[in-house]
Amino acid sequence: MSDAGEEWQVARRRKGASRKPKSLQVCPGSAGCQEQLDVRKTVKRIADTVSELRCEDFWKDWREQLWAAGSAQHPKPPVHGDTEGPVDQLEKAREDRPCQQLGCVCFGLGSFSSCASARYQLAILLLLLDAAQIPLEDCSVYDPAFSTGEIDVLRDLGLTVLTENEEGKRLATKPTLFYMMHCGKALYNNLLWKNWSIQRLPLMIIIGNGFSGMRDRSIEREFKRDYSYISQAVDVCAERKLPCPSHLIDVFSDTALITFPTSDLNRLPQSTWEEPPEPQYQHCPDLEITLKTVN
Repeated sequence: MSDAGEEWQVARRRKGASRKPKSLQVCPGSAGCQEQLDVRKTVKRIADTVSELRCEDFWKDWREQLWAAGSAQHPKPPVHGDTEGPVDQLEKAREDRPCQQLGCVCFGLGSFSSCASARYQLAILLLLLDAAQIPLEDCSVYDPAFSTGEIDVLRDLGLTVLTENEEGKRLATKPTLFYMMHCGKALYNNLLWKNWSIQRLPLMIIIGNGFSGMRDRSIEREFKRDYSYISQAVDVCAERKLPCPSHLIDVFSDTALITFPTSDLNRLPQSTWEEPPEPQYQHCPDLEITLKTVN
């Protein structure tokens, strides 16, 4: 569906009346998510949030950044005699939408039925899928916090809900957008480890917490020891800060779009890529992710 000039609707339901702006609150505990959810009402609420965010200026900047990243992943060879300028080329990139070839994986969304921040993050995910022309069923989502009712809502939206806790260790087998808002560092580190090669990393576009911010807020010695893959990637990835309006600072602060240009990865020594060890986190009592249960 084209992103311009059309209203996004969830599951082909009628667009509802406009609603008053809501003040965002800290997410409550998981107990509230165990109550019976009205799927239709929850889907409608998400659709209203999508409509609200579509009109925000910051979303338009996010969309442009995603299109630019998708275009960079799949550049087209120049046509002989082509004299188009940068503005013309950008317009053509928008029309071609090369990022439509992307798949999508979302980790760590949170309990969107009881948490306003998580609902806004889900709404932006849906807008990103629309802008990149990624079919809803090609977006896989997982969070151990999802209640049974929330899983029903996600499936009603058309998304694919993963049933196994992969701890972020998802292999990118094709160009993939990874949407990971406010996730723990270990989740990013695990994702990088699973794709730690010059061939795999360039397939990924990550929208989530900036790696440079993680490094700046950490003790250098511990950061290199515990999150070695982020520590190595931070100097060779391309990190674009995404804007965040003041009234949504708790939802989208410190968000970046991260890509991995092959030319920059080649700056790392060849030994970097040889038999990368799986992260263990023996020194991390507060890991910030839910580990999968071993039977």
